[in-house]
Amino acid sequence: MSVCPACEEPLDESDRFCGACGYDLSSAPRASAPDDSPTLTMTPAPEGSAEWPAAQEPDSSDTPAPVHQATDLEGIESGGGAPDPRTATPEQLEAATPAAGTKVCVACRAGQVDPDGYCENCGHAQPRERDHMEQELGAVAAVSDRGLRHHRNEDAFVISSAALPDGSPAVVALVCDGVSSATRPDDASLAATRAANESLHESLPRGTHPQQALHEAILIAAEAVNALAQEPATAREHQPHQNAPACTFVGSIVTRELLVVGWVGDSRAYWVPDDRTATAARLTEDDSWAAQMVAAGLMSEAEAYADERAHAITGWLGADAYELEPHTASFKPDRPGVVVVCSDGLWNYAESAEEMARAVPADAAARPLHAAQVLTGHALDGGGHDNVTVAVLPFPGARQGAGSA
Repeated sequence: MSVCPACEEPLDESDRFCGACGYDLSSAPRASAPDDSPTLTMTPAPEGSAEWPAAQEPDSSDTPAPVHQATDLEGIESGGGAPDPRTATPEQLEAATPAAGTKVCVACRAGQVDPDGYCENCGHAQPRERDHMEQELGAVAAVSDRGLRHHRNEDAFVISSAALPDGSPAVVALVCDGVSSATRPDDASLAATRAANESLHESLPRGTHPQQALHEAILIAAEAVNALAQEPATAREHQPHQNAPACTFVGSIVTRELLVVGWVGDSRAYWVPDDRTATAARLTEDDSWAAQMVAAGLMSEAEAYADERAHAITGWLGADAYELEPHTASFKPDRPGVVVVCSDGLWNYAESAEEMARAVPADAAARPLHAAQVLTGHALDGGGHDNVTVAVLPFPGARQGAGSA
């Protein structure tokens, strides 16, 4: 087999299990040679195998008589698996209990998980910790999901709150999307979010203006991603075709009166007011081929984003980036609302500001985690072709007497 019969992931000849879904390839049917006639071979049951119970004759009501359940028969495929807790002795249960800290397979609940993430008993691939993540921190929340087509989650997010010099909070949400065509995109996104968040927690309490702090944080995030490319020479010799780790970046800082966004690449931030009769807005401009065509007046936005080259990014964090140009902007909304910070795994299914506003629940400001969950579900229901990450930050609105712009 050249591909997995379950998920169509490419296979090597020596594979016993699919590296993407853990499918047991030994149980898959093998194709016959062109000249062979289909035959049926009866294989004797292994010694000690359980006999299948004979069904009783139906009664006058024509209702089939009940037979044994599958759980009534002792398993033989994996040596009996874990002992039945209802009948096992304390000694048997203690012997079968893995040591503290040992990961147990989510499929068979008996085998231990090896360092590569596969069950030593049934071979099932285990879900990664980053496949689905949710976090809520006071007035900000975020959700990240692997999606329905990717075999891993290459997005990362950080939400936090830093104290400004006057004691008021600055709420932070950062989202990075790993570039799949580069090597280690998941490491790149994780390194960028962590480095940027640490930078903000150092600069904001010192009194650095939030917009300047976010600009500096993007530069530090880029340095963290660049450092991932400093591999031994032997690693490059074995995989010379791979690009350096890379990711996009988008972040937002919300203070008592100010809304700041910063970005590189095509991850986005949207403003959605609580009053849906007011106008929603996209706060970022993509570093992408489509955006360049629109900005140059060569194509309309509809034409550009319908082109197959639309999502080719022209800016990213990574050692292979042409020239890093962080974008930042500050706003003073005159009404309450929420900021939606997301990867393209979400906005592909709600591209315009109006579409995003329709997808955001009406109570998003009061329930940001629920709103992030709903938006993630919106992307998955739409097809989930990419990793999906979204953070929702409520903005309290300008105080009485405060100016707006």
